Formats: sequence, structure tokens, C-alpha cells
Amino acid sequence: MDEKKVLDFTGQVLELIAKDQISPAEAQWVTRETIEGFQEYVNPGFLEYRKSVTSGSLDAAVEWADAGPNSFRDVNGKEYIDCLGGFGIYNVGHRHPKVMKAVLDQLNRQALHSQDLLDPLRAFLAKILADITPGDLKYSFFTNSGTESVEAAIKLARAYNPSKPTVIAATRAFHGKSYGSLSGTAKGVFRRPFGPLVPGFRHVVFNDLDMLEKTMEACRLTGDDVGAVLLEPIQGEGGVNIPDDDYLPGVQKLCREYGALLILDEVQTGMGRTGKMFACEHYGVTPDILCLAKAFGGGIMPAGAVIATEEVFSTLFDNPFLHTTTFGGNPLACAAAIATIHVLLEENLPARAAEMGEYMLEGLKRAVKGHEDKVVDVRGKGLLMALEFVDDHVGFEVAKALFDRGVLVTGTLINAQVIRVEPPLTIKKEQADRVFEALADALAQVRVGAAQ
Repeated sequence: MDEKKVLDFTGQVLELIAKDQISPAEAQWVTRETIEGFQEYVNPGFLEYRKSVTSGSLDAAVEWADAGPNSFRDVNGKEYIDCLGGFGIYNVGHRHPKVMKAVLDQLNRQALHSQDLLDPLRAFLAKILADITPGDLKYSFFTNSGTESVEAAIKLARAYNPSKPTVIAATRAFHGKSYGSLSGTAKGVFRRPFGPLVPGFRHVVFNDLDMLEKTMEACRLTGDDVGAVLLEPIQGEGGVNIPDDDYLPGVQKLCREYGALLILDEVQTGMGRTGKMFACEHYGVTPDILCLAKAFGGGIMPAGAVIATEEVFSTLFDNPFLHTTTFGGNPLACAAAIATIHVLLEENLPARAAEMGEYMLEGLKRAVKGHEDKVVDVRGKGLLMALEFVDDHVGFEVAKALFDRGVLVTGTLINAQVIRVEPPLTIKKEQADRVFEALADALAQVRVGAAQ
């Protein structure tokens, strides 16, 4: 190791981190070093992926700072309206001052806890979650990510129902990429390289109650009884797929009939995103286990949670160390989550998501008029929306054209045929209007059947 080289480089980076504004020469250096770093030390595949939102050259767009609650800017100073929202983490906007203050105040006192004494913020946050979540959800386990939340939920369900090993998930589901959560995730390209996955998982078509009932009955007949059904109330990564109004109530009814737990993965749909604090509230459904993450940390800290009923969670009472995590529920994350919930309630952001969701959905539909040869559907609930195109190529080109016009969107995990529009819940109408204008311009530019 060349210690002087590392010392000089780390010092240079720390000096840059301390700056709000950087010079054109520094911006060039950051871009060059970033590209080289991804190529040589992170993963060169990301450079190909990022071409979907750049001009296609390795003179890539490199983000540098937030630019208000609903935007960010790159190292060259160009600003972008954020209609991706970090895949749904910026519900209260970028760098909300109350969330920032809570984290900084806690950081100035104590960053992490001792792991032995009782930490108060975890207790405070768990009480708050018991108050705001629907039904009898009461006890919380805190995590660092959505994958960890789903992983904990699966383990909790199996501990509660040890004689019922089968977990049913849905096609086009995305629950994460650790072994347990990946076993619930449905996309083959993510699953095949890592098989065999955790046994006992079955998949049924989303929004198909008849198939779910027949599968649960078949599992009972073979002795592979279903212990849990794991679903997203609205599938996010799978294409923003919105179920029929009677689907989730029907799922809950089947779970009760077969003695299975209902696990709802609200990692993307929770915290006000769909126009309610939790998407399950649209359907009058209360899960036995609820998974949260993404926006739970207010766009400031990685944070997640699993909330369960007392009956289900009590399986961990005798030995609370059956499932643990070093950093889950740390004081900084708890401070961020508490402040996030405060802001969501104080600013009435779930209701704002419902109002702005209607406004944006209508605006997007107006923008695509006359382009029915390119756009198959515009759909959404609250500020979780999607544009579905005739093929992957058209969606890819529209995403690039929007980026060139200062609007960030991205495809879902089914590919760029469906791109999601998922801005902060604080997006302003004038910014939304700019998105509609950019979309209309982009669609006018893109040709169907162009060379791929």
C-alpha cells in the first residue's frame, strides 16, 4: 500500500465533500475519477446501465447535490426535477430541514448506541408506529433496508407457523435480493444465478384470487400448508400494478380461512406515497406483518421496520436474540424516522399525495394524447405512477429524452417498457407542469420502430 498516495487522495476527496460549489476543473476531475472508479473498482456494468439516462457516452452525468426539496444537480450545475425519488425514498422531499435537524441533533449527542443499555429512541419510534399503523399492529423490529425488513418478516412468519412452511408470493413481485427476500421476488433474471433459493416458496399470478385459493388448497392437500402470503399492495418494481378493489380483502379472507399470516410489503407504497399513510388503508385491509423502509428514513438515513401483531411477535419474546441486527434501530435512523412521521402528519403529505397524484395523472394523460402508437397506458395511485410503452426501446428513448430535458425517471425491474414517475410528495404544480411539457416534447422526438 502506498500510504502517501491514499492519504493525499482521501484528503482531496474530503476537501471536495466540504464544498457546496465546485469549480469546472473540479467537476471534470470528479467526473473522470467517478467513471474510472466505477470501471475499475465498483462495477463496469453500471456505466452501461447509466447510459439510459445520459447521451450514451462515458461523459456521464454525475450527481453532486440536492437542489431544493424536489430536485438535484449534477457536478456541472445542471438541475433535474426528481421524478424517481431514489426509488421512493424522498417522500418528504430532499433534505427536509426537520429531518436534517433531528439527525444532526442526535449526531451531536450520540451517533450509535452501546448495544447493551436500553436506547430510548427505539422505544419512542416503536410506540409511534403502533399508533399510526392500522389494526392491531403493535411490536416493531427495526432494520436498515427493505430487503432486511422482508427477511425479518419471513423469519417471523415461519417462527410463528413452524408447521406451515409454505410462503406464497406473486408473479412480478419484488421483495429484495437477500436469499429469503429473493425467494419471494419473482423475476427470473435475479433468481437463476443464485439457485437453489430458500425452499417452500410458491408464486401465483398477482390480482388472481382464484389461483391463490386453488394453490392454498393444493398446498393443504399435499401437507405443505401455507403459513404466509407475502404481497405488495401495489406492485412497484413489477410495473406499478394496481389490484382490483376486492383483491386484498379477498386475500385476507383466504389467509384467515387457511390459518396463514398476511405479510404486506409496503417498502415502496408506505409512508404516504399512494395517498394514504399505508396503501393497505385504501382497501380496508390490516396485515399481520407490515414491512417498511425506503421513505421511512426521510431520505436522510437508511432505515426500515417490521411491525407485527402482539400474537405474531410474541414468538420472539422468550428469546429476543433469535433475530438481531447491529445497526437496525440505531439512534440516527430512529431520529430520522420520528422526524419523517412528524413531517408527514404536520404537512398532511399523504393527502397531498392523493391531490397531486390526481393532478399529475391527468397531466401525464394529456401529454401522451396523440401518441397512442407509443404509449399503452398511464396509471397510478397517489404519487406512484407509471407510463407503459409499446416496447422497451420506446420507453428507453423517452427516459433519455426526459433526462436531457432535466427530468429524471427510470424503468422498473421489468425493463424500460414501463417507466415510473415517483416524485417527492412535496412536488409543486409548476414543476409537474414542466414534467408534462418535457414528456410531450420527448414523445414527439421518439420514433416507433427506430433502429435499436
